[in-house]
Amino acid sequence: MWRVQSSLANLIFLLLITLLPVVVAQAEGIQIKSVSMAAVGQGYEISIDSDIALNATLEQALEKSIVLYFVTKFSLVDSRWYWLNDEVARGKLRVGLRYYALTRQYHLNHPSFSQSFNTLTEALQALGQLRDYPLTVKSDLKHDVDYIASLRIWLDLTRMPKPFQVEALGSSKWDLSSDKLEWRMKLPTPEQPFQMKGQ
Repeated sequence: MWRVQSSLANLIFLLLITLLPVVVAQAEGIQIKSVSMAAVGQGYEISIDSDIALNATLEQALEKSIVLYFVTKFSLVDSRWYWLNDEVARGKLRVGLRYYALTRQYHLNHPSFSQSFNTLTEALQALGQLRDYPLTVKSDLKHDVDYIASLRIWLDLTRMPKPFQVEALGSSKWDLSSDKLEWRMKLPTPEQPFQMKGQ
């Protein structure tokens, strides 16, 4: 009886050890949870909710005062079978995440304002929330057309110091990106905004 219990305990332990890397891998990365688009005045705005988690390498880079730049890119394309795809609207935002050892605070630097947080968890939570971001409309938009929308969020390695760019080449430790989401949609109206769940 004791041998059976011991064997069972060993088997459970081995299963847990085997599954542990999977759990850890799922804890890192960028997961887009939802995206919405609303008609506001003469234009359109998007809002995005995502989960962003850093691995140990990126957290160490932050502690060394390296700024991590995250890019969110939304694109709306008119796909015509008789012509090249035409990007009719886009939204692209780059936000810097930095740690200041002197004040022990994390800062998010947006193009027009900055925010401070006491913990990395709070900073990443705010980084994953984009609210009412205006799209740049490049062509005439039509309400009866099916457009192709795409959305992706990633860590922009091109903005990092050169030594880190060299180190990041070919290393999965520096590769932090969401999957590229693509879907077909018609333009939202003031009465009926568009909303979609992510991954």
